[in-house]
Amino acid sequence: MSKIDRTPTHSDFAHVTEWVFDLDNTLYPHHVNLFAQIDTNMTSYVSTLLQMERNEARKLQKQYYLEHGTTLQGLMIHHGVDPNDFLEKAHAIDYSSLTAQPELGAAIKSLPGRKFIFTNGSVKHAEMAAGALGILDHFDDIFDIVAAEFVPKPAQETYDKFTQLKRVETRKAAMFEDLPRNLTVPKALGMQTVLLVPNNLEDTVVEWWEKTSGEDDHIDFVTDDLTDFLGKISG
Repeated sequence: MSKIDRTPTHSDFAHVTEWVFDLDNTLYPHHVNLFAQIDTNMTSYVSTLLQMERNEARKLQKQYYLEHGTTLQGLMIHHGVDPNDFLEKAHAIDYSSLTAQPELGAAIKSLPGRKFIFTNGSVKHAEMAAGALGILDHFDDIFDIVAAEFVPKPAQETYDKFTQLKRVETRKAAMFEDLPRNLTVPKALGMQTVLLVPNNLEDTVVEWWEKTSGEDDHIDFVTDDLTDFLGKISG
């Protein structure tokens, strides 16, 4: 039985009182493609900064993302960019493709304990996206790339900053993410781990590091429907 076929139950999460959610492609589905706007803005930023053709800029952007966890981290290390300027320009996007999700909001609200958004983006971006989804008020706090001192997931030190700052009991925590590599440390810390995948993965363009493999033992569950998943474990 594959992990996506394994039906979660309330007992699997009965111990969880700390609920940690990534933002992009996790709290909203991959097919919404909101991140495509951010991706385009980052390519433009790299192209303008380094006076490169867009194709070459995109290659470098993806190289930095793979090697450093975020494009921003690579640009800070190799080119000394102002991270606040980058975040402002990268997140200058149209959020109208996101619509209120009352069922998701109700599912998050019903979870016992504290709920966090833990993102490699900015607080402003998280507030705008979660606000458009109608779920922002159900979260206790947001931990963003600024709070992480611009060191992104999947770095161990970033999870340590998050858990220490928010006093998260990791063995009573669950983390929801769309990138397999970002669940390695949470699993090692004792968290229950859930991977969000596109509901039409075969028709969705994803990078190789975004895909699961037979060696992903750090992933407890896989789902393509967050609302349905939360509904199954909440009662």
